[in-house]
Amino acid sequence: MKLKIMTSCLMVSALLLVGCTKKDEVKQDPIKEDKVEQKVTTSVELKHIFPLTGVGTNENVDQRAIAVMVNNHPKARPQSGLQKADIVYEILAEGDVTRFLAVFQSEFPERVGPVRSARDYYMELAKGLDSIYINHGHSPDAKALLDKGYVDALDGMEYDGILFKRDKERKAPHNSYISFEKIEKGAKDNGFKWDTPPKEFTFLSDKEIETIQGASGTFTTINYGSPSFEIEYEYDATIGKYKRHSKNQQTIDHDTNEPVLLDNIFIIEASHKVKDTAGRRDIDLHSGGKAILLQKGKWNEIQWENREGIITPVKDGKVVGLVPGKTWVNVIPSKPGLSKMVSIGDDL
Repeated sequence: MKLKIMTSCLMVSALLLVGCTKKDEVKQDPIKEDKVEQKVTTSVELKHIFPLTGVGTNENVDQRAIAVMVNNHPKARPQSGLQKADIVYEILAEGDVTRFLAVFQSEFPERVGPVRSARDYYMELAKGLDSIYINHGHSPDAKALLDKGYVDALDGMEYDGILFKRDKERKAPHNSYISFEKIEKGAKDNGFKWDTPPKEFTFLSDKEIETIQGASGTFTTINYGSPSFEIEYEYDATIGKYKRHSKNQQTIDHDTNEPVLLDNIFIIEASHKVKDTAGRRDIDLHSGGKAILLQKGKWNEIQWENREGIITPVKDGKVVGLVPGKTWVNVIPSKPGLSKMVSIGDDL
């Protein structure tokens, strides 16, 4: 069924984004070369493909995925390390506040954070990717899972000042960081496996990318209910990637000023229910439902399914391939749903 998007909403969203791109443009340093050699997957000289990005490399791809809970409170911005994540899941925690699960496998920043507390539904996603889970604190349900060893985890409540370091420039709970050197140390000290990569996602070939069909949409907004958590994705045709903005500020790295640049934006509906007086939620990441996939400035209505613990884009029961590169997954409540929370349009 055709997604209903109000014209007035599209115009307002587009005007906001145009204003953002002109008035709030971020001056950035040149993007540094990745430490790992990365080229298109079709290059015959490359021996391997990173499982979560589909990007080719001659380096070893057997690194286990690391899934980090990253704070998205306005006082935690800009964050560190998000630009290196292969995939980021953005989901509501309490109230209108979203939180990130940033998954790293193909490359790693020097540090990531601010690290925030665990929720059970984020842990389910980390487990689906067989990740080592990094958190600082936990809800009661998440603690119960941690206590029984549901995932291999490093918790800042146990390792504060040992593996996790407080940034003096920020105040708690927005100042906990961890380096990947410390993650490796903590994993090895706890006997966690380190060389078990996740299953490979499905990716499009170069030829398939050239023939991507769909409705045109270079600007997309997602309204989570608060101006501080209104997200804007802008497709930049000159680089073939999406830029992310939050509250009219481009999402960049705190430490390097590198921008977050994305190849796939996957927006899904899921049932949300508030379950306690603190506003914590039950979020159904198992039943599947409606979704939107944005690639190369085009968008399509598809579905999502949970396949072996992984949120997977599908259409008519078949897996939809991703553009090789980085992916951001936005999970929104099925009520009010995509038609109310998402607006897509072109540059005005």
